[in-house]
Amino acid sequence: MEIIAHKGPEARSWPGWLAAGLAGFAAPALALLLLSRAPAASPFAVVAAPILAVGLMGAGMIAAAAGRRWWIGLAIALATGAVLIALAGALGMPAFPHLISTGFALVIASASFAARGALFARSAAEKGWWIAVAVVAGEAAMLATAAAMPGSLPDWLLALLPAQWASTAIRTGLAGTGALAASSEMLALAATATTTMIVARLWPRRWPYLLMFGAWLGCSALVLHRPAPGPAPATPNADQLVAASASLP
Repeated sequence: MEIIAHKGPEARSWPGWLAAGLAGFAAPALALLLLSRAPAASPFAVVAAPILAVGLMGAGMIAAAAGRRWWIGLAIALATGAVLIALAGALGMPAFPHLISTGFALVIASASFAARGALFARSAAEKGWWIAVAVVAGEAAMLATAAAMPGSLPDWLLALLPAQWASTAIRTGLAGTGALAASSEMLALAATATTTMIVARLWPRRWPYLLMFGAWLGCSALVLHRPAPGPAPATPNADQLVAASASLP
């Protein structure tokens, strides 16, 4: 008699855990390392914020979808964020001037990303983490494009991206103005997290999706019309001042 061993959900979702590790930690850590070794026109805290936001999104959303639990994604996102911030500090990022508000931004962003992953798991079961990977890749590509080519993407498009909301909240916390300066972005993250959890709880009913999309569009409009203050201009270092003086006639 042939005995067929059926794989459980945990065994079948191991590629999802691998994807969460790669997208949530390995890729952002490599980006931070490369960033620290390359000259940048902006302060390290400003350019590192999108990387940290993508790390939180990759870890929280994919892990919640693979583990099929919101709290799993939240815990892994927070742990990943803490490790990435410690790595960024070791690479030269200055200490946080607003530690409490920055930590609050990390919690809100992690909760929002984990909620979306939990919804994917609820609606698509074993394939939920695939959807999470696609969403993370798409939003990460948008943030990378906006960072590499400022002004190439319209403001209304960036305002639609929760990853951009998280990046702005983290950037204001790291750059000195405090994460609470990004009140619109943090409110948007909290509101979308709440409505997404409601949709996941009421699944398979479909009408709550109208509530979720309505909240997303409303929060995007709020972020677009009441954005956080932009990053302060970079202070030139000694090498830049010498080069500028040498170029003068």
